[in-house]
Amino acid sequence: MLKTELNFDSLIEGQELESLNKPPISKVQLVKYAGASGDFNPLHTDDASAQKVGMDGVIAHGMLIMGFLGQYVTELAGDRAETRNFRMRFGAITKPGDEITCSSTVEKRYEEAGEKFVSLALEAKKPTGEVVGTGTVLLRFQ
Repeated sequence: MLKTELNFDSLIEGQELESLNKPPISKVQLVKYAGASGDFNPLHTDDASAQKVGMDGVIAHGMLIMGFLGQYVTELAGDRAETRNFRMRFGAITKPGDEITCSSTVEKRYEEAGEKFVSLALEAKKPTGEVVGTGTVLLRFQ
């Protein structure tokens, strides 16, 4: 859990926000995610199958990383903001044992037709700095 929820009035463009550190990805987590998502591609659950296609072993579902970013955005927004236009691009491969840190920067803060909006640039990366996902989200503050 993050320590604080966002407050529109305290955000400034270019501000880096609190990050979310996810524990190491496990093979059990990948099997559970396969069950939840319906994506049973053996590339994500069976080392032997993954090795047959040239991988060292199983790799995480890209959508699992999007889920991490979604959790992060939801925790940032809390009850104060509504999530709109959440988008993501996949990056480097994520494997069991990888720890992922989700972070964001305020891109734009504005008011339009009496409503308050903040656009965030999102990033998910490994401790090595290797980026596994990037994205954007628009938050509408209440």
